[in-house]
Amino acid sequence: MKFLKLFGRLKSVVIGMVHVGALPGTPQSSLPLTQITDKACHEAEIYKDAGVDGLIVENMHDLPYTVYVGPEITAAMAVISAAVKHTCPRLPLGIQILCSANQQAVAVALAAGLDFIRVEGFVFSHVADEGMINACAGDLLRYRKQIGAQHVQIFADIKKKHSAHALTADVSISETAKAAELFLADGIVLTGTATGMQADPKELKEVEHAVKIPVLIGSGVTLENARSYLDANALIIGSYFKKEGYWANSVDPDRVKKFMDHIGKLRE
Repeated sequence: MKFLKLFGRLKSVVIGMVHVGALPGTPQSSLPLTQITDKACHEAEIYKDAGVDGLIVENMHDLPYTVYVGPEITAAMAVISAAVKHTCPRLPLGIQILCSANQQAVAVALAAGLDFIRVEGFVFSHVADEGMINACAGDLLRYRKQIGAQHVQIFADIKKKHSAHALTADVSISETAKAAELFLADGIVLTGTATGMQADPKELKEVEHAVKIPVLIGSGVTLENARSYLDANALIIGSYFKKEGYWANSVDPDRVKKFMDHIGKLRE
């Protein structure tokens, strides 16, 4: 199984989020790329030292997001990702480029030597706060094949946060998961309704029974509720690892270490 080979375990893998600073050209950009890169590598080192199982690099501070991601963002994410890879050469690394810049993410993963990408809008269209997000699985997997990046795994969000799903209200979470599996996703990501909001443990059980591919929790995991998600294949954690538990703050080494100590005991 590709997931087991990558992470070395099948359940409750912990993946920390490296939220890079606002990139050049975005409304809140204020730092040079070298400084943004240095901070990303510093936070990656904190995660590595605390014993997390993997990382995702994401342009979370590029608010407001756009579906028209410029080449300057792709180039910057490639530079930052390559630097993080150099900092943590043995740690499984992934990338997500907001908003829905999935082909760009595959290209960056290939160029920087990353292992996986997190994808929004893989199956079934939805209305996000950035606008309409259309399903991309067919085009994305063909692009991955064309550039020789088949080894880059795709973890696909379904019924994702910050979105309205009225268009697919008659399609259940398990049916959506089955569609993602049919369309060759390597894993499925479940979230709450917004960043920092926890996913529904009942949905985790429902989706795990519906598909054979890995199921990852993509938001809302904390020290207090981690036990509810031990059966998930991975826990993607951003907000809880930040100072005061707020996503926009810097990574708090004490919170990361405390969580990893706790999850280590739960995983025994």
